Amino acid sequence: MAADIFPRKKPANSSTTTVQQYHQQNLSNNNLIPAPNWQGLYPTIRERNAVMFNNDLMADVHFVVGPPGGTQRLPGHKYVLAVGSSVFHAMFYGELAEDKDEIRIPDVEPAAFLAMLKYIYCDEIDLAADTVLATLYAAKKYIVPHLARACVNFLETSLSAKNACVLLSQSCLFEEPDLTQRCWEVIDAQAELALKSEGFCDIDFQTLESILRRETLNAKEIVVFEAALNWAEVECQRQDLALSIENKRKVLGKALYLIRIPTMALDDFANGAAQSGVLTLNETNDIFLWYTAAKKPELQFVSKARKGLVPQRCHRFQSCAYRSNQWRYRGRCDSIQFAVDKRVFIAGFGLYGSSCGSAEYSAKIELKRQGVVLGQNLSKYFSDGSSNTFPVWFEYPVQIEPDTFYTASVILDGNELSYFGQEGMTEVQCGKVTVQFQCSSDSTNGTGVQGGQIPELIFYA
Repeated sequence: MAADIFPRKKPANSSTTTVQQYHQQNLSNNNLIPAPNWQGLYPTIRERNAVMFNNDLMADVHFVVGPPGGTQRLPGHKYVLAVGSSVFHAMFYGELAEDKDEIRIPDVEPAAFLAMLKYIYCDEIDLAADTVLATLYAAKKYIVPHLARACVNFLETSLSAKNACVLLSQSCLFEEPDLTQRCWEVIDAQAELALKSEGFCDIDFQTLESILRRETLNAKEIVVFEAALNWAEVECQRQDLALSIENKRKVLGKALYLIRIPTMALDDFANGAAQSGVLTLNETNDIFLWYTAAKKPELQFVSKARKGLVPQRCHRFQSCAYRSNQWRYRGRCDSIQFAVDKRVFIAGFGLYGSSCGSAEYSAKIELKRQGVVLGQNLSKYFSDGSSNTFPVWFEYPVQIEPDTFYTASVILDGNELSYFGQEGMTEVQCGKVTVQFQCSSDSTNGTGVQGGQIPELIFYA
């Protein structure tokens, strides 16, 4: 699929190199073709057609693209445009066609319009992170479905907690349900990162409400509350309102009651929401009574905790064991590599504990891709002496892309004699996700595919 949307570049030759040079010239200069018999330079109609991209030569229409003060005048050829878009066909050759030499398009960015023209003329898709949304808008407006699909694929592959909320808003606007679903997957699993991102403050009110209503949002409610206040502050600026407590509450409106304040930890409420000034005195008093009184008052706020997400556990060993001289930890690293066939979010690892009675362990866990650290954490966990696994969590879930190997590592400090896994599997089916394992060169304590530590990957999917 990706190969169809982003074609492999052909080996350079004199013809294609010349075409590419004209592309670069035409992008900025609107150059004419000065050479006589220039058609003979290009063996295919595709290459000859590509020379016309953003070129005044034989242009029979011009577009003034962009908002006032930021317009760009771009040449076009009606026949080529009509072949590439049903909207252009209707515009130039339909029953209501108008014979205009210049057409104003104030609602499309010039860079996005050029990207669409390049696809229509050259059959090439050239997308960039800062213009892909505008290009998607242009492709939708002029009904260029293959370009629109390429834009959506580009957005899906670049999706992260930093941009998921903004893309959620845009995917609903563009009626792209697949992209909407992908956005929700990221927002649910990495909710706290998404809510703390700058992009969260750029969403519209309707998207804010949909996020605050979300039952599977995997975040502490105090984080949700603080994110809503940050959004309200930016919204006040957008509406040219003074940055006051009253105005923040005004722009939040009824969305404030979608925040499940009564489900906060009491400390979070007392030290955060109760002192924010956004709540009225009666609301603050009633919520305190909700926490402490046997007879609880009625509240406008939702008082039922969010369900969040249930983590899945991928167990890679078929059995575990212990021996009197194994498994020992002396500051060495246990490590394994893994790959998945679908995007998941690694929340932590399940680890073995002491085989000699209860003990406490200090664990430094780490997740890397091609040597780059994506997540790490240092925490303690208590082992009760059983052969169970014990979860150790990252601060935030780490997004894992399909078909790429990642390295999971742990350095344990505690009772040296521990349980260890046996009969390891190279491939494990966990729900709808297939996980493959292979040995890691980072492992210096004996862990590999067949046996050792890191028996479980804990993830959201």
